Order: sequence, then structure tokens, then C-alpha cells
Amino acid sequence: MNYKPEPIDTSKIILTEEYLKLTELLAKNTHETWAQQRIAEGWNYGFQRNDIRKEHPGLVPYEELPESEKQYDRIISLEVIKTLLALGYRIESNETNSPTLQLAEDPECARLLQILKNPSEINLTSLLKLRRQTIGIKPLTPDIYRLIGDYILQLGEPLMAYDVIAEGLQHWHDDVRLQQLQALALARSGATHRANAILSQLLNSGHYDAETLGILARTHKDLWRQSTTPQEAIRQLRLAEKRYEQAYRLTGSYWTGINAATMAMLMGEEDKGKTLALQVRQQCLDLLQQRFHSEKYWLLATLGEVDLILKEWSEAKNWYSQAVQIGKGRFGDLSSTRRNANALIQHLQTDQIRIEELFEIPRVVVFSGHMIDQSDRATPRFPAEIEPIVYQTIRERLEKQDARLGYASAACGADILFLEAILELDGEAHIVLPYNKEEFIKNSVDIISDSDWVQRFYRVMERATETIVASHPKLQEIDVLYEYANRLVHGLAKMRAEQLETNFLTLAVWDGKPSNALGGTASAIAYWRNCGYDVEIINTEAILQQRDASLPSQQGAEFSAVDFSSEEILPANTDEPPEFSRQIMAMLFADVVHYSHLTEDQIRPFVQHFLGSVADLIATSNYAPVVKNTWGDALYFVFENVRDAGLLALELCDRIHSTNWSEKGLPENLSLRIALHAGPAYRHLDPITGQISYIGTHVSHTARIEPITPPGKVYASQAFAALATAENIADFTCDYVGQTPLAKGYGTFPTYHIRRR
Repeated sequence: MNYKPEPIDTSKIILTEEYLKLTELLAKNTHETWAQQRIAEGWNYGFQRNDIRKEHPGLVPYEELPESEKQYDRIISLEVIKTLLALGYRIESNETNSPTLQLAEDPECARLLQILKNPSEINLTSLLKLRRQTIGIKPLTPDIYRLIGDYILQLGEPLMAYDVIAEGLQHWHDDVRLQQLQALALARSGATHRANAILSQLLNSGHYDAETLGILARTHKDLWRQSTTPQEAIRQLRLAEKRYEQAYRLTGSYWTGINAATMAMLMGEEDKGKTLALQVRQQCLDLLQQRFHSEKYWLLATLGEVDLILKEWSEAKNWYSQAVQIGKGRFGDLSSTRRNANALIQHLQTDQIRIEELFEIPRVVVFSGHMIDQSDRATPRFPAEIEPIVYQTIRERLEKQDARLGYASAACGADILFLEAILELDGEAHIVLPYNKEEFIKNSVDIISDSDWVQRFYRVMERATETIVASHPKLQEIDVLYEYANRLVHGLAKMRAEQLETNFLTLAVWDGKPSNALGGTASAIAYWRNCGYDVEIINTEAILQQRDASLPSQQGAEFSAVDFSSEEILPANTDEPPEFSRQIMAMLFADVVHYSHLTEDQIRPFVQHFLGSVADLIATSNYAPVVKNTWGDALYFVFENVRDAGLLALELCDRIHSTNWSEKGLPENLSLRIALHAGPAYRHLDPITGQISYIGTHVSHTARIEPITPPGKVYASQAFAALATAENIADFTCDYVGQTPLAKGYGTFPTYHIRRR
């Protein structure tokens, strides 16, 4: 029995201006969806339709259609909208570039969208606060997640953006724009392979739109830069060029066009690159007359890139300068623009344009400094009376170096002065506390009677972009916690500098006195120096000498920065550590997947072949652990450094993956989940085994990562990734996975995937 619906009367439906705008948008989207489907089926452009050769004249961007064809699409779209309204439906636009078409019913959602539509009021701190106060409590609409994630990406925090976008995908897991932004966040954070996989999956699902194709092309461009062989570099460059050009031919979007032109230039196809660049130039000049201010940055930056391709140096400088003025604070966007410009300049081998003169991406600076002297201190190190001079000198150094992305702890004295200076310069303050806030205030902030340090501590904490607690429980041996925090803050700062491809600066307020104690300023400087960095020092001893000698010491007086290599440093204590002491170690936990499925007659070959293979690897590896243990299917190793831990974990993965276990009487899909972490752990003599081992909360943290690790993979904590970055380890990369709930309700923490570079 066939059902024939009653006819719907749409004659009384009168559309507002917003719906008329939506009609044009729907007509364009309808055409592009149809074109994508045809391309996915193997069709190509042709002057006349030919079903045998699969050619069609309509496979052009909507803007290039004859007016009669556009009007046909508009009429159909108009009737669709009228029909939906007549049926009582309410239409909301999913066009992220046109938030004015979003007609949200929820008043809170409408309020948020109104805030997000005013870029002048947006900064990283306000966005994160907005997220915490609103969408973190109540999911509203995917547009909120898209807009906040997109803005955070513009501001150069891809990991924070990823977390917002991932939260949105939990509620709207099929949202294409959120998936595209997720891939872009991963690409900007350095997790290129994972970004490439997400976009390839979208493409295979039929999403042949400019964003999917363009961001996929960007991942191939990144893989070109990361290639270790000429053959792989050429292959990735060709893939990037192909995808950018495909996107441009399909949609006519200027940003994919300029990237296609740049890729052609890098491939040596200069005529093609210049032809594309000239087409894009005219598009951008036309759009500058009609586009909203929010797009103006990209239009100006694109015109700069056009003139680089055409070797019109002065014009390129002019366009880039205008773009930089509009893009102030958009560090993520500036970094992307600079990356393309730098690739072209290197290819053209010109000294007509210097990148550093065009793009104002501030330096990332990691800081350490003395606490303010307590009243009973016998030898002055940082007396309160020189606080104004130290503050002014810190501020001047930051201004001189254009260092406005700051990482430090928050003890009274130099730390808080540094954070106040960063915030005064409208920079970002990233704080790492060695342990919980209440204990930290008691031990390192509220130590000067009749002072306002506690109030100042809370003020900088309130304005900080993020605060990370390195070790939640306070330990008896406090020095090792401060040392751990010093290393962690250094690694996090360097990770940010690498994401933005900007310079990295180490700055300290120090009296120049040698010390081998853990956790202090001298120890932090020694660690930076061992990692290969020159340290810029504000020397409190020099300031005191000038004061005592009655030399001019007005606020802002210049004091020479001293290269740390010229100062005497006491060697670290290399004596055997006490039997029960805290040390910063790297830890590995591994678990055999489906071990419980082994039959009784498979236990012997498991011990002989599987565990035997692991034992052979440890015996022959250059990265053997200092402590090793096993029980059943679990492995527990402890290492002196993160490099050894990461490389042995990868060797272990390779060994397990490359072995044919079925030949040894075991399941062929035998694999491991491997987890890594680094932190302070108790070194002790196990009274049961009689062997040295390590125990503590950071060991437990490692164990909680292992169950959430995919089989055959190596996952690690943020601390492990930060220490690996700080120590310039180039053997493997740490790709961001996201905020991940760990096993047994342990909490949610940033997690990374470790893979060979």
C-alpha cells in the first residue's frame, strides 16, 4: 500500500532577510554536495555531459555556474526552506563562517555566540574562562565548540584547542567541522600522522570540501618538512600540491589556491605557480572590498604570498606588514603564514625579505629566580629593598627580547615579579606548582610577615592562562619536587616554542653563588645549561654591589646579562643515594593484551618465548632499565632518563610486532600496551625481594596510563613528553592524544602517543 502525503501549502510563508541569505547558502552547499558526490564517483569536468566518459559541465565552483543554473538551485532551496517552515521546523545554519545565521533558541547559547562574534573582546584567558563557566557545565550547540576551538587555534594553543574540540565531538561525534578542526589542532601541535588519518577518513566518507582537502594537504606539507629522504620529500610535496589544487578547482577558495601556487613553486613548476598566484591575487583584491574584517588577515597574508611568488618584494612586505598589524596576538595564524613565507624565501634563495623583520611572534621564556629574603637571612641574596629594580629589569629584558609567553613557578620574590611583568605586557602566564597550592603557599609564598605576597600570588593565579601541579601530594623531601617542577616548566615552555616555531629564552634572577642543592635557581640554570641553552641572568649580587657602592641604581638601571658558562657551578652530587630517597626517574609499565585468554598449554611457550624475548632485548639493548620486574603478564621497568625509557619502549613494540608468535604456539595477535611517565619516586630496598626498586604516587600514575593505551602502542604522560622535549630528544616524537581519563578513576590527564621520528 502506497502512502501519499497531503499537499503542503507554502504560499503564506514569507521569508525574512536572514532566510533569504540562507537560501543562497543552501543553494551553494547543495551544488557543492552534488559535485563532491560526482567526483567521488569518478566524474570530471567536461564542456558537455558525457555519461560514458563521466564528464559534466556543472563540475565547477558555484560562483562559476551560469546565472540560469544558480537561479535553478536557488528556487529549489527556497521551496525546501518554505516547506520546512510550514511543517513547523526551525532552521539553524551550520555555516561556521556565518554565525549571524545561527538562530539559537537557548538564550545562554545566543549570549555566548554574541560574545564570540566580537573578536576585539577575545583573548586566550577569556576563552578558557568562558569554556569553564559555560560549555564545561552544559553542552549547548556544536557552533560554540567550533568557534571557541577555532579562536584558541588562532591564538596559538593547539593542545587547548584540541581539548575543547574533543569535548564537542563527545556530543556531536559526526560533526564534520569539529573533525576538521580537531585535525588542524593535531597538525599544529605536531601530531601530523594522526591528523592525516582523520582527514583521510573524512575524504573516504565523501567529504570533498575545501576544508577537508586543504587541511589534508597541509598535513602532507608538514610530512614533506619531516621527510628524511629526498624520495619521500618529493612524494609528500606532490600529494600536498595535488590536494590543494583539487580543493581550489572544486571550490575556488583563495587559501587553497595560494597554497597550490606555493607548492607548485616548491616543485619547480614556476609558470604554473605564477599563473595560480595571479588568479588568487584578483580574487583577494575583489574580496577585500566585501569581506568582513575577521577574514581580512588571511586576505592580506595571501596577497603577501602572491607577491613573494611573483618576486615583487616591496609589495610583499607591504601586504605582510598590514596582515601582521591585524593579526596581533593570533600566534597560531602568524606562525602558519610565516612557515609558508619562509619556505618560499628559502626556495627562491633571496635576501630581499627577512622573515624575522616581518612576523612578530613573541619569544617563549622560561624563568627561575630567588625568593625574597626572609628577615633572619644572614647573607643577603634578594632583599626586599631591591624588588623595584629587579622587577623593572625583568620587564625591560622581556620587552627587549619580545618575550611575552612566560613559564615559571609562583614563589614570592622573583617568580611573582616575573609573572606580574608578563601580565603587564599583555602576555601569557603559565604556572607550574611543585605540589598542591595550599602547601606551596605555606612553604614558598606566605613566608614574609606583613607583606602582600599571598594577595599577589592569587592575582597572578587568577590571570594565568594555565596552572599545572607537578606532584599532587607533598612529599617529605621537598627539594626533589622543586627540581621536578623546574624541569617540567622548562619542557612545557619549549614545547610551546616548537609549536609556534618561535625562539626560546631562558631567564633567571640569581646571585651568581654556586650550589649543588636540588630545586633552587642554580640547579635550574645548570639543567638549562646542560640542555645546551645560554642563560640570561639578572644578577642580584651586582645590583647589591652597586647599591652598597652608592652607584646610581634608579629603577630600570641596566645590569649586564651574564652567560652562565662564565660562572662557577658546583658539580651535582654523584655519591650513591641513600637507601630510601626520592629521585626523578622514568618508568614503564606494560601489559600483555588478552593474556587471560591463553590456554594452560600455552603458558610454558609464553614464558619461554615471549618473556624470553623481552629478556634478550633488555640484555642486548643500549637502553636497559636500572630496575626490572615482572609478574604474570605485567612488566615494570625504571630508567635513569626519559630517552632510554622511550627508546626501549619502541624497541619492545618492534620486537613484539615483528615476531611470528603462531610459530611458537602462541596467538598470532599477541601484543603489548606500554605506558611511560617520569617523576619523583622513592628508591628503596624491597624487603621481600631484597632488590632495589622504586615506589610512590608517580609509579602509580604510570600504572594507570597502561590500561587506556591501545594495543601495540606506547602512551605517555605530559610530564614525560615535556622532559623529552626539554632534553632535545630527537629519536622519537610525542603526539598529543588529548585529555584522557586514566584507569580506576585516577583522574583525567593530558596524554601523548610516542612514536619514532
